[in-house]
Amino acid sequence: MVKLRLKRCGRKQRIYRIVAIDVRSRREGRDLRKVGFYDPIKNQTYLNVPAILYFLEKGAQPTETVNDIFKKAELFKEFQINQKKS
Repeated sequence: MVKLRLKRCGRKQRIYRIVAIDVRSRREGRDLRKVGFYDPIKNQTYLNVPAILYFLEKGAQPTETVNDIFKKAELFKEFQINQKKS
């Protein structure tokens, strides 16, 4: 099973990448694809929306924190629109 979760990166581990990763991998393990980043200090977020929608359509589950980030970015509205088109 694939999850969308945070992975620490950057100097002093203050920035997080949002990655698609196998559930059995450790947090800093090898990811399938990088789909965005989140900086909690500057409150900046970058999301690769097509890649995220692809993984969500394939059944990937976001973690609680990543789910909250997606809600703030209103990503699930786009996900629902894409599902209606299919």
